[in-house]
Amino acid sequence: MHTKHALTVTDPVIRDMAVQSHLERADLTAVMDRYSRYLLSWEVLTTMDDVFCVNALQSAIRRFGKPDIFNTDQGTRYTGNDFTGVLKQHQIRISMDGMGRCMDNIFIERLWRSVKHEEIYIKEYSNTKDLINALKQYFEFHNFERPHQSLNRNTPAEIYFGESAIQCTA
Repeated sequence: MHTKHALTVTDPVIRDMAVQSHLERADLTAVMDRYSRYLLSWEVLTTMDDVFCVNALQSAIRRFGKPDIFNTDQGTRYTGNDFTGVLKQHQIRISMDGMGRCMDNIFIERLWRSVKHEEIYIKEYSNTKDLINALKQYFEFHNFERPHQSLNRNTPAEIYFGESAIQCTA
């Protein structure tokens, strides 16, 4: 991926964020391409199970191919054998943030801030299904409609797929 961009390595970042729906707690995890800010995959889970992180990772690899390196924080969901085993199985180098290294995941942290302030905090969801539908719409907006100043006013999809590829699908 990104072969036309010199010296660019695909580097997805995965993080989780707890959100409150009206009825239950829900955890959100996402895989993001660091270069383009394109959201490759995301999952929501309402139980304290780690499988949703592995599912998001496997979905991103299946749909977009394997990256050279994968960056994550040192949370137990990402350091366990299930998660790191998928990375090792695909021969993906593992990079984990150091203690106090919030800048390592700045792009996903900015996305979480935007999701919370532009979607989660200003709305109330009657159930988890409503939350998931709202997140799907928000992430489509993030990937395909919202221009990013740091991407020269391009959308993440325009950078990830190339502007001409986006125009062909429109």
